[in-house]
Amino acid sequence: MMPAARLQATIEILDGIAQQQTAPESRRPAERVVNDYLRQRRYIGSKDRRAVTALTYDVLRHHARLSWWLRQGEGSAAAPRQQLLAYLLLCEHEDREALNRLFDGSRYAPPPLTAEEAALVGRLEAAAREAAAPPAWVANEVPEWIMPRFEAAFGAAAEKEAAALLQEAPVDLRVNTLLGSREEAQAALAEEGFVTMPTPLSPRGLRLAGRRAVRSSTAFGAGLVELQDEGSQLAALLCGARPGMAVADVCAGGGGKTLALAAEMQGKGRLLAMDMEQARLDRSAIRLKRAAAEFVERRAVKNLAAADDLHGAFDRVLVDAPCSGSGAWRRHPDARWRLTPEALEGYKTAQREVLRRAAGLVKPGGRLIYVTCSLLPEENREQAEAFLADKPNFAVRPLGEVWVETLSAPYPGDVPYLTLTPSRHGTDGFFVAVFQRGEET
Repeated sequence: MMPAARLQATIEILDGIAQQQTAPESRRPAERVVNDYLRQRRYIGSKDRRAVTALTYDVLRHHARLSWWLRQGEGSAAAPRQQLLAYLLLCEHEDREALNRLFDGSRYAPPPLTAEEAALVGRLEAAAREAAAPPAWVANEVPEWIMPRFEAAFGAAAEKEAAALLQEAPVDLRVNTLLGSREEAQAALAEEGFVTMPTPLSPRGLRLAGRRAVRSSTAFGAGLVELQDEGSQLAALLCGARPGMAVADVCAGGGGKTLALAAEMQGKGRLLAMDMEQARLDRSAIRLKRAAAEFVERRAVKNLAAADDLHGAFDRVLVDAPCSGSGAWRRHPDARWRLTPEALEGYKTAQREVLRRAAGLVKPGGRLIYVTCSLLPEENREQAEAFLADKPNFAVRPLGEVWVETLSAPYPGDVPYLTLTPSRHGTDGFFVAVFQRGEET
């Protein structure tokens, strides 16, 4: 594809993403829109696919700034073509002549600039010379109502943490120790040309150099590796699941952490994957089979309180709670603009409820592990403190102690809870709290 053709493809994808905002009942994340577009156009080569995808995500990552500049230039922040023009002009520093060459209306290229668009380009150039600096929430690409929450969580480092969420996330793999060691997995991938390096914190992780389609590798197809961010790997490891234990993954979903727990248990003991929706559990069956983890039980449970046979039955109970997903905004840059205060309140209510009900599954002396992929204090520390106030028979187990028990690397976090961030740790944002139930007397 010529550069202009890549621009037209990007405009079409951005238009598809914009249309999702007007159809919330069938909304698809940007990643799915991009994948669907490229899947329907098999003739687009791999190099062009990567270029179009990268440009699309660059525009999405600059959403707040582009919208702010377009308002300064009296443009439309909702028009994908204008967003791309603003990106090329203000972020890639293309001049007006270059834009006219790229938007020339030739085959596969975007149509020429209209008189209105040409005038907009002039206004944007003038605004960039004269306008004051944008506010902090614009510069850091977070919703205005979210910025105070980042400041509450990180203080003077809030802007640094927000800026790290704009970087491209690495591709991390978790080695399935049911089928081989990290060294064996690294060697198998190398034979197919995949260059990897051990992850800094997770002893089960490999980080891929570049962005190649690792799903096409024999190692992935054979179940030796799974795609999983290093932070998510660590959250699963900190459960301390061991062979012979009874372990429950309460919000199992697609099974990412269930698979990690299964590997740590080496197929010995009881591992129960639960979710409210059977369909989500069914989708994990293929992954479990590929990973040689078919010993895992799957069970749809609408109401934990009514599942009498599960009460007090587990040494470890993992609550990978529904949350805002703010810690994963590197991977889903459009998600930050879909989050609303009302949605956040809904997540908080769900978190309180699932924690309260999951506590009943823990044996005396057992542990409840609360995990979110959020960086917002009201989903993390505030929920942990509220749980402890509500459940006096549970006590917090300091994460530094749990880390020493389960991992060999130096503890990189705070006390008594662990917050992983892209800025400090190079992982997605994760929060982990471990609560221990008191022994019965």
